[in-house]
Amino acid sequence: MGFNTLSIKGRALRLLAQREHSRAELQTKLARHVQEGEDLAAVLDELEARDFINPARVADSVVHRRAPRLGAQRVLQELRSKGLDEALVRAAAERLKDTELERARGVWRRRFDGPPQSLQERARQTRFLLARGFGGDTVRKVLNGAPGDDDEKGEEGGGLD
Repeated sequence: MGFNTLSIKGRALRLLAQREHSRAELQTKLARHVQEGEDLAAVLDELEARDFINPARVADSVVHRRAPRLGAQRVLQELRSKGLDEALVRAAAERLKDTELERARGVWRRRFDGPPQSLQERARQTRFLLARGFGGDTVRKVLNGAPGDDDEKGEEGGGLD
């Protein structure tokens, strides 16, 4: 009878075919489907042993999908919410650190036509970037057009001085 007769393992494999899932995510999503006699922990152990569940791949997938649009703080929050080990979260933070300013500028450019022309507009742009998980220092550099950050032309993006 279709989806309702799928085993826990079948449901897990269907979810994993859509995208990488952490063990904690699968545990949460599958718990309500466990039938009598099924052992969810054993199924997850088997999938982990066979490398269908791989925390490092989950972390890479989240960073790849989310980092172009979000700051490190938001990406790391998402990694933690998936129940990933803190060592993986710290490794992802290190990778994101080097591209944070460049990613913030990209997000800012896609959303705004240019530097803020008023204090209200500056506040609006600041809130936008902060809400996406970019840190205060990064936001200031983006809005002030800090030179020496390997921008296309060192003069672009001047802010309110």
